Amino acid sequence: MSASGGTKAIIAAFLANTGIAITKFIAWFFSGSASMLAEAVHSVADAGNQLLLILGGRKARKAADKEHPFGYGRERYVYAFVVAIILFSVGGIFSIYEGVDKLQHPHELENAWLPILVLSIAIVLESFSLRTAVKESNHVRGRQSWVQFVRRAKAPELPVVLLEDVAALLGLVFAFLGVGLTILTGNPVFDAIGTLMIGTLLVIVAIVLGIETKSLLVGEGANDDDVARIAQAILDGPEAERIIHMKTLYLGPDELLVAAKLGFTADQRLLEVSTATNVIEQRIREAVPAARVVYIEPDVYVEPNQPAPPTDAIVIKGLE
Repeated sequence: MSASGGTKAIIAAFLANTGIAITKFIAWFFSGSASMLAEAVHSVADAGNQLLLILGGRKARKAADKEHPFGYGRERYVYAFVVAIILFSVGGIFSIYEGVDKLQHPHELENAWLPILVLSIAIVLESFSLRTAVKESNHVRGRQSWVQFVRRAKAPELPVVLLEDVAALLGLVFAFLGVGLTILTGNPVFDAIGTLMIGTLLVIVAIVLGIETKSLLVGEGANDDDVARIAQAILDGPEAERIIHMKTLYLGPDELLVAAKLGFTADQRLLEVSTATNVIEQRIREAVPAARVVYIEPDVYVEPNQPAPPTDAIVIKGLE
């Protein structure tokens, strides 16, 4: 997985969630807190999600073959989408179900101090995990706001881990409030409400992740800044007169396809056009390193409502 995949953030989140999940299950077993059970399942889902992101990164490195000539870069999008589904079903729906069940069948908490202790420790650990995700994200975020970063990032791992960590930290706060109010008032309904809040939060985060990863799966083009850099690189030299049209598509988080039809003068020889095309491709790759697959189609531009160039000029262009 490339640096943009945030391997360090994924591993940090996996280690934190695994340790936290174990302690949460222990606290739930001895206390019977619904919020604690919801949080334990949430942590298990998050740890599994991090493994899926790592697996997706490994599969994405497979070399291109006859069946997949552009490679397997989108495997990372597939696994990120699976993460959103797991977060929605295993985390969110289970927590909501557990909260509704506890509202219908409330019971007193036992050893109430234990979930409070575990939640306090978990909040500290999740804070460190979130700090790592924020630090790694800042390396690639640039001047984008956090909302823009989540919406526009082509590498799905960092936004996924970032949103998971934010959801985990907020979920712990909800669980802490639910358990704390239950202890203070003696009313177990607050524990159930905390569980419902955790479930609702996870469903919202899962929907956001699902929408963003679906967009990547369908296929996204380069952002406006990269499109402008590519266009500038094409027109920086004297080779082409104009860009007739251009399209871009991310084949994977670190691989951008650029296809452009460029207008050349009708009297250029084939060798001249070929040399010019190679020069333009090199400038594009220097301007946008992710543009690894570049296809240039030379053509003769004709203004609308004007006659086409003489046929012999086009023949000369191709054969001389």
